Amino acid sequence: MRKENFKHLECSLARALDMIGEWWTLLIIRDLLYGINTFDLLCKDLGIARNVLADRLKKLMERQLIEKRAKQEGSRRHTYRLTPKGKDLFPIIMALVAWGDHWESPHGPPIVFTHQPDGHPVQPMVICAQCGEALKARDINPQKGPGVSDVKALPMTLRPQSKVQTP
Repeated sequence: MRKENFKHLECSLARALDMIGEWWTLLIIRDLLYGINTFDLLCKDLGIARNVLADRLKKLMERQLIEKRAKQEGSRRHTYRLTPKGKDLFPIIMALVAWGDHWESPHGPPIVFTHQPDGHPVQPMVICAQCGEALKARDINPQKGPGVSDVKALPMTLRPQSKVQTP
């Protein structure tokens, strides 16, 4: 049986994937970050069916990642804008771009990003907000946090270990 969501898991990654895990979602967010913000332009740029785009935009509005605004007062045409919640996906998108550039672009990145103030190429990285050091997988230690409501739904390594009695 196929799972429709990850609500049964105590994991912020699973919760985020419930919100943005459908593959058109991040492409729509990407286009909005690039300034492509009308239904027709999104449809044309992504090559997505109109009914699929309409459904995705509706879900993104329901999840408060985007908002719809009239292009002009009294106009039937609209633009879509990222909300603060949607804008917070920017570092995730940049991290995925960096991964794709490294592992899936053998002839070099298809898009090069530059830092506006001085024009140097951008290389995103994840850093610790406390000490400023680059984060690596080997340097993190996951622990049960205060938002857990069901410890049995945590990843196995974070669940309390039951003691097996031997006779």
